[in-house]
Amino acid sequence: MINDINIQRFVLGPFQSNCYVLSIKGSNECVMVDPGIPAKEIENYIEKNNLSLKYILVTHGHFDHIGGVDFFRDRFNAKICISADDSVMLSDTSLNLSEISFKKIVVKNADILLNDDDTLKLNNDIIISVIHTPGHTPGGLCYKVDGVCFSGDTLFKGSIGRTDFPGGNYSEIIDSIKNKLFVLDDDFLVCPGHGDITTIKEEKLHNPFL
Repeated sequence: MINDINIQRFVLGPFQSNCYVLSIKGSNECVMVDPGIPAKEIENYIEKNNLSLKYILVTHGHFDHIGGVDFFRDRFNAKICISADDSVMLSDTSLNLSEISFKKIVVKNADILLNDDDTLKLNNDIIISVIHTPGHTPGGLCYKVDGVCFSGDTLFKGSIGRTDFPGGNYSEIIDSIKNKLFVLDDDFLVCPGHGDITTIKEEKLHNPFL
């Protein structure tokens, strides 16, 4: 099914956060992952391709992944999805770390609170599976769609997410990756919150932290 999926990556803001728009060939529905800023280029992409934004999937509550959430929700009438554990970070500038950034980020309440093993549907038949991967934040989530995993700041190409922020835990992130992500097929694409796209096999073989 991966051949029927289109993934567009946008690298946003001074922290070079990845935002993804995933759509299915033959359908106008799409989902967005981690809009870090209210980027005009993403708005233009959705409009140009006549897409209907159904969900905004948040992998975790840090400011560089949520700064555009309210903009895109209001612009496209989409539903915001985040873990129940990280939901408080949306409106807490100390927890989402925007207090120490350029601008304080306060996001309105999420529409859907997610837990491990929850699912969402795109185009009525494409299943988005929710994987709880604590370690970078207590409620960190990865999203699995067919042969693609959006890993947020849990797993990067050649690295892992930081664990020195409030709520971070090194042993938890290692456990999350080994027992929640490395059980996926080797050819799964890994679309991280920063940096280049990789695969599960590549990280099993070459990631120095694992």
